[in-house]
Amino acid sequence: MVNIQKAAMIGCGFVGSSSAFAMMRSGIFSELVLLDANRGKAEGEAMDIAHGLPFSRPMRIYAGDYSDLRDCALIVISAGANQKPGETRLDLVKKNVAILGSIIPQITAVNREAILLIVSNPVDILTWAAQKLSGLPPQQVIGSGTVLDTARLKYLLGEHLRVDSRSVHAFIIGEHGDSELAVWSGANVSGVDLDHFCALQEITDYQKVLELIYKNVRDSAYEIIDRKGATYYGIAASVARIAQCIVRNEHSIMPVSVNLRGLYGVEDLCMSVPAVVGRGGAEKVLEIELSPEELESFRRSAKTLREVADSLEL
Repeated sequence: MVNIQKAAMIGCGFVGSSSAFAMMRSGIFSELVLLDANRGKAEGEAMDIAHGLPFSRPMRIYAGDYSDLRDCALIVISAGANQKPGETRLDLVKKNVAILGSIIPQITAVNREAILLIVSNPVDILTWAAQKLSGLPPQQVIGSGTVLDTARLKYLLGEHLRVDSRSVHAFIIGEHGDSELAVWSGANVSGVDLDHFCALQEITDYQKVLELIYKNVRDSAYEIIDRKGATYYGIAASVARIAQCIVRNEHSIMPVSVNLRGLYGVEDLCMSVPAVVGRGGAEKVLEIELSPEELESFRRSAKTLREVADSLEL
């Protein structure tokens, strides 16, 4: 029996430790165990984060080992090599699949009920690999996908339209990477079609602006890495939000990385599309309507990932 308020973070680098801090601040967990190949690193992060508990809510945060995962309801995997300047997410694949191959058997040896949330990059390939390595049901192994990319899109679009980004409804789907695409055909501002909203705001020549916003979203990780060496705050907030959906059984719709199993003509490949996220993981994957151009772009994205997946021996 798992404890719905107990989670684990495997990997305590920038992303893992920032995500653990964000999860602590969310106040939804009673217990959080940190694991890292460097035990001292996990211990240090647990101590540091725990010192913020007087400003949050009571919970246990500690460094542990795989035996401590036995009753976790959520296990987040952020372990892996970092993306370096000039390196794409897909360049990381072989290094991080090997790391994943050493982690997954140790998890499943003690716990086959938890939701596995993959955050390490390239997240779509690693989510697919984690499903293969674990043998768990596809809905139980999900990736953070384009949840962060979608947040970036909503933020930038909100800034341009001069509205609260929470009123902007639009998705980035496909690969969490260079071939991702924005679903402009379904974008709206609190139910008002994006084209109509721009007309109401007397915003002209906005198609060029939308293309620029998309490029800024797609390339933002490279821009941040070039300036500060790594990205972690945005993804940490995304991880905490996904965790909330699972623990609270919210059935919120989020573009997590899931196995499509025939959707959009894509078979046995993990990519980001909107899905209903709750206690069971990706409980329902939604095949939203795409324009012909968007569907073509999505299938190109799938082809990029398929070539990488097929190169792996799993």
